[in-house]
Amino acid sequence: MADLTQEDWVNQLKNDDNAIILDVRTEDEVAEGKIPNALHIDIYKGQGFIYEVEELDKSKNMYVYCKAGGRSAQACAIMNQLGFENTYNLLGGFSEWTGEVE
Repeated sequence: MADLTQEDWVNQLKNDDNAIILDVRTEDEVAEGKIPNALHIDIYKGQGFIYEVEELDKSKNMYVYCKAGGRSAQACAIMNQLGFENTYNLLGGFSEWTGEVE
């Protein structure tokens, strides 16, 4: 797992054609806006989160974010245990995001 600043996250993502963006916030948080093209799997689903993440392609580079960076760091750690090799945590999370929002 790598912690990336927003700038590094955006720059790396821009040049990555093997990327998935994953939003691990709650439904209510996502309703306030999300990063474009992000998949949403709520980490608070517990085992449900693990089941859904297991369905994803482990060869992809996973760019993970939450509201502030704590849950996404946790999600990256879980995903690494599940066999995902490249997970990138967005430091500061969506609350500090200045990029596009949908």
